[in-house]
Amino acid sequence: MSPPLGSSPPPRSIAQWRQLVAGGGDPLPGLQQCRAAALGSGELALWISLATDAQWQAQLEQLAARLAEPLSRAELVQRYPLLGVPFAVKDNIDIAGVPTTAACKAFERLPARHATVVQRLLDAGALWLGKTNLDQFATGLVGTRSPYGRPASVFDATRISGGSSSGSAVAVARGQVAFALGTDTAGSGRVPAGFNQLVGLKPTPGRVSTAGVL
Repeated sequence: MSPPLGSSPPPRSIAQWRQLVAGGGDPLPGLQQCRAAALGSGELALWISLATDAQWQAQLEQLAARLAEPLSRAELVQRYPLLGVPFAVKDNIDIAGVPTTAACKAFERLPARHATVVQRLLDAGALWLGKTNLDQFATGLVGTRSPYGRPASVFDATRISGGSSSGSAVAVARGQVAFALGTDTAGSGRVPAGFNQLVGLKPTPGRVSTAGVL
């Protein structure tokens, strides 16, 4: 899916999104392009679920309220370091009111609270686009063990994406989000990152809370 003629492509990195907002730019067109790309990418099997129209609109309204605060753009970006930055969440990490499946429909549950890591990102001004595909229960390094389809490497559709954080890696590599949450026990974040020419970071245990993470 291509952006409309005459429009600029959305920023690709966190730094570029921050530069746009800090410089007085409007993040909305880029955010809408990212969402349109995600909505149109069903055949790529990246996403298990996407923010509903109501969920997306609520986030845009909060973004608008923050942009309207009586501060300079530089001060806003200091207060909200990820203001206007779109991200994805692996579907073994909770978003309140959105089913968590871990790529297993029979396991599906509806969390009442955000995972701590999601809440911290929202507090920093980021916007979640949806929940991404994964090797079922995050047990695999290939990205093919999911009833929701098989994401492929962004470089070659005949090659595996790597896993288990398959959808998260490919969503970033395709520019649909600036970054994505994954999990990594024995390479589940770093392997798909490497297969799609990204950086996958596994924090020191205890550095980031795993509350709300399967």
